[in-house]
Amino acid sequence: MSTVHIHPSRKDNHPSTEYPGLTNEFQMEHAKKVEEVRSVLKEVGEDTLKALLMIDSVQRLGIDYHFHGEIEAVLERLYTKFIKSDCHNDLYELELGFRLLRQEGYYVNADVFNNLKDKEGKVQGKISQDIEGLMGLYEASQLSIKGEDILEEMGNFSSQLLNAWNTNNDQSQARIVRNTLGHPHHKSLARFMVKSFLSDFQGTEGWINVFKELAKMDFNLVKSIHQKEIRQVSNLAKELKFARNQPLKWYMWPLAVLPHPSLSEQRVELTKPISLVYIIDDIFDVHGTLDDSLYSQKLSTDGNTRLLNHY
Repeated sequence: MSTVHIHPSRKDNHPSTEYPGLTNEFQMEHAKKVEEVRSVLKEVGEDTLKALLMIDSVQRLGIDYHFHGEIEAVLERLYTKFIKSDCHNDLYELELGFRLLRQEGYYVNADVFNNLKDKEGKVQGKISQDIEGLMGLYEASQLSIKGEDILEEMGNFSSQLLNAWNTNNDQSQARIVRNTLGHPHHKSLARFMVKSFLSDFQGTEGWINVFKELAKMDFNLVKSIHQKEIRQVSNLAKELKFARNQPLKWYMWPLAVLPHPSLSEQRVELTKPISLVYIIDDIFDVHGTLDDSLYSQKLSTDGNTRLLNHY
């Protein structure tokens, strides 16, 4: 998948054509921040947890599309350590490593979580006090596949404790726990969660500020792309007085399935047939008769029956 490259032609302060409202100066600064983050990712040493936290952060901040090569290189190195059981002593390191590797297609056996049980087969008691660890455990459980009972068990265990903890603690931490339970990363659209993660992304290490600076700039850049696309699709139904003109509703589908910023043209083109589906629905609502409705239902039922018989 290609990366969006920005090459301003001059250092003036005028909005660019490609990114309305964003100056060439802004784009040059954005490109500089991209390279700063790239250097940080390339220079990460043997600190496994730090490397995992960096990868998790760039993904949650929605800037990972700039660094596919760097992320792959780090994960390849970590995978070698992971399968040798070098990352299984620290709870958070185990959970984060499992999730990041598995969501990128690496095979990681779920049996690694048996290390969290005592000799009697019960989850170790000390884990119940580690809120960050429990959140990581719940996130990891979202990548289970059929037959992985250990992950289902860990998911239920962490969910119960987090829900119980959530009702008796400070508002800020409770909000983070609620976000984790309601929007686990693997089952969410990262682009929609960026603002929430930015507000909670704190720390004293220098790389955190570098990542946040790029994320804030990238958020504005991508927002300008999306705003431009919405303007392009906003007139699709204006000529049809009876149809609802809902460009944002139509556009959310392509945005969800084609999130990469470089796929702007594809999102706009996909919005068109999706808008047609909604417009046809409005035609039935305004002009359709009962016979028309019954006929369309029969076509839909017959079509689904043929499709099921085919498989």
